[in-house]
Amino acid sequence: MKLSRLGEFGLIDRIGRKVTVGHGVRLGIGDDAAWVDHPRGSSLITADLLIEGIHFDLKWTTLVDLGYKSLAVNLSDIAAMGGVPAYVMLSLGIPANFDSENIDQLYRGIGSLAKQHGVTIIGGDTNIAESLLISVCVIGHPPAHPIRRAGARVGDDLYVTGTLGDSALGLALLRDHQQAPTRAVKQLIARHHRPTPRLAAGALLAKHKLASAMIDISDGLIQDLGHICEMSGSGATIEQDKLPLSPAYRLLAGKNGMNYALSGGEDYELLFAAAPRLRKKIEALSKHARVAISRIGSCTPARNGIQLVDSAGGKIAIRAQGHDHFKKN
Repeated sequence: MKLSRLGEFGLIDRIGRKVTVGHGVRLGIGDDAAWVDHPRGSSLITADLLIEGIHFDLKWTTLVDLGYKSLAVNLSDIAAMGGVPAYVMLSLGIPANFDSENIDQLYRGIGSLAKQHGVTIIGGDTNIAESLLISVCVIGHPPAHPIRRAGARVGDDLYVTGTLGDSALGLALLRDHQQAPTRAVKQLIARHHRPTPRLAAGALLAKHKLASAMIDISDGLIQDLGHICEMSGSGATIEQDKLPLSPAYRLLAGKNGMNYALSGGEDYELLFAAAPRLRKKIEALSKHARVAISRIGSCTPARNGIQLVDSAGGKIAIRAQGHDHFKKN
């Protein structure tokens, strides 16, 4: 089957069915990070590949920002399991026209974020390539019970950290080249270049056993909520008026309205489910983790699918699902 028909997530499922689960693998393909045993305990392991021309464009991304983001997207996966990152393996495919200063800039961005979170770069590989390729693998320490995508129950509340859509709108502004560099424009572009992995919130949710299921929003709210619903055997209702939008987003989203927030991707916020009885504890956690946490909907029976509703409960058509690397969006 052609990959354009199978899609990214169909390909992942296909690979997962063909891979033998080895000794010591507690969680393999399918969640934000793998969870594996070793003689002295267990670890979380996650990896991402960023390719020039597909994931980034050096016309509007500095190498320092690119290095920062390359690590941030992996730290976000560890956050989504409630873990603590510890080590980084970095492999690079380097174009022939790069020099040592280019690589120094890339590592400067990676190093600045690694230092913030006590993460150590322990190795990797380098080779020549036609375009810049960045492969990052992060190894982290799991909580006692890592939070999976599976586990959401009918009646659970749905929450997101931070705000939605800023990164996708920031990317659109970069591509447009017509917006003056106002404060709002700069804020949105910064959210695209330097996402914030919500490690503190993820760790606290795991420590206090507050989230029944969790994922980070990399491919868009609707797409990633679909992964929780599929693995949990549930549906979901999202209240559009409750989606957290930044002032900059509200100012500049224009005719695209909610589209960036629903399906834009690369927010790297946490989306999680939790029992209604835990609302006060989650409100307190928000203050402790120093990040806004918004209740945006609830889990419903699987037969309902994912629904978007207005303030009166009327259904709103969902025009776009989110990003898929292989399917045509």
